[in-house]
Amino acid sequence: MGDPAGIGPEVIVKAFVSHETRELLRDNKPFVVGDADVLRAAAKFSNVNVEINAIDDVDALKDARFALGVLNVLDLDNVVISELAMGKISGAYGRASLDYIEAAAGLACEGKIHAVVTAPVNKQALKQAGHPYPGHTETLAVLTGVSPDDVTMMLVAGNLRVFHVTLHQSLKDAIASLSKAKVLEAIKIANNGLKSLGCYQPKIAVAALNPHASDGGRFGDEDLGVIKPAVEEAQKQGINAFGPIPADTVFVRARKGEFDGVVAQYHDQGHIPTKLLGFMEGVNITIGLPIIRTSVDHGTAFDIAGEGKADCANIIAAMKLASQMAKAKYTD
Repeated sequence: MGDPAGIGPEVIVKAFVSHETRELLRDNKPFVVGDADVLRAAAKFSNVNVEINAIDDVDALKDARFALGVLNVLDLDNVVISELAMGKISGAYGRASLDYIEAAAGLACEGKIHAVVTAPVNKQALKQAGHPYPGHTETLAVLTGVSPDDVTMMLVAGNLRVFHVTLHQSLKDAIASLSKAKVLEAIKIANNGLKSLGCYQPKIAVAALNPHASDGGRFGDEDLGVIKPAVEEAQKQGINAFGPIPADTVFVRARKGEFDGVVAQYHDQGHIPTKLLGFMEGVNITIGLPIIRTSVDHGTAFDIAGEGKADCANIIAAMKLASQMAKAKYTD
């Protein structure tokens, strides 16, 4: 459910009455791990007519009704609803968020569910709760027995799928840290990530670092000396990798369907086009976990929490991608 004081509960209740969810309900049985009272409050201030069916054990879902307008919730009952303060950072809400993550991860590791979709948490609330990790990704890695260093993100906006060689570093440090090994590893991660979406022979574009892919070495030596050798090695290993391709055209070409995914060299190179081309449909997928996890590509939006203004398009897109990945993993 995400942070109780954020827009997570609101976008969830809206998603379960959206006609875009109707097709999803034909093949899936989505339910919420969260707090039933918080979801009822979200439905009320959002003016959403949804039936909240609270259960205390996941096995009870076998008798539950899954239909548009019905929201089944594994109710952890860990929020004092009379004291709920929307849009406020709270260690108590951070702890509640962690309870939902831990419960969902446990169900996935036990094989009782096929995928986890996460609504946003607040990093400051998690910190106030005494949690050592900044967000879902690192927390889920630890809960599932994986090193946080071995997981990464795939950003998806429609048919645009983007991976990163470097992420949370200054641009100067990101460039300095580039190596053939790091670029090659990112290409391999992209290859595996795209296969998890059912794309079994993916074509992967690798973005250049410098303008015009360095224009034959006129603008730096990273493209010819680092990125190109990594692409060539990936090709030798049987991966359909192409590049380095100038970054000012590679995302447009991928959006048109020429490539199945793009490897970006640094954070903003990959994030800007995905958010520009698909801000309301963006999904974050964690690659490297033993379970399937997708997420909305937005935060808790405390500035509008409780006002009924939040859009549920992101979480519906995340649910659809989780379903797609589960089908690719669990069906022949």
